[in-house]
Amino acid sequence: MSENTAAPTKAKQLLAEANAVLFDFDGIIIDSEWPIFESWHRVFAANGHELAVETYVQCIGSDFDTWSPEKYLEELTGKTFDWPAINAQRQVELEADLVDVETLSGVRESFQAILNAGKKLAVVSSSSHRWVDKWLEKLDLISSVHEVVCRGDAPKIKPAPDLYLEAVRRFNLPASECLVIEDSLNGIKAGKAAGCMTVAVPSRLTSVLDFSTSDSVISDLIELV
Repeated sequence: MSENTAAPTKAKQLLAEANAVLFDFDGIIIDSEWPIFESWHRVFAANGHELAVETYVQCIGSDFDTWSPEKYLEELTGKTFDWPAINAQRQVELEADLVDVETLSGVRESFQAILNAGKKLAVVSSSSHRWVDKWLEKLDLISSVHEVVCRGDAPKIKPAPDLYLEAVRRFNLPASECLVIEDSLNGIKAGKAAGCMTVAVPSRLTSVLDFSTSDSVISDLIELV
């Protein structure tokens, strides 16, 4: 059996064993990570520097405490920047880029299959409730989700396990019965540290990373169902 054939089988097995499924948000439910990267790429280009995907992915799934594009650009240029103003403009550009965003492939099908099987479903993100809840409402997914756990709901964000441990606590289940779905290495590290099963779904940004520590790696959420 080829690796491509075996991978979805393993993911389906993990889903069958789980009583709760914990989805990351950015890069799993919507393709927001790429527009965010592009907004940073434009800032770097405007200051005469490239921003490689392989460098930027260090902060995917976490925050600038893990790796900071702001500090990196200041190191490259020897300058200081008005980051509040720059980030406000980046946010305007990001909202415009995402105005017609839809869910990524397999999201709605996997949500429905999980609910049909009587399993619990959560969204667990290092982003804010303001960001995640807004999109879940806009995409008409909020009613499908039993819990939403975001930055501020636990002491630390990914790659620390705190957010996933909070979701596990809310469901009153052993972590070993919970399946984490992630596109980032920081997210997989968090899920593993929490004691959960993990499935990685690399995005066009995070496909450069090594996900060998994940229990399964698939190319599309549709492979779950």
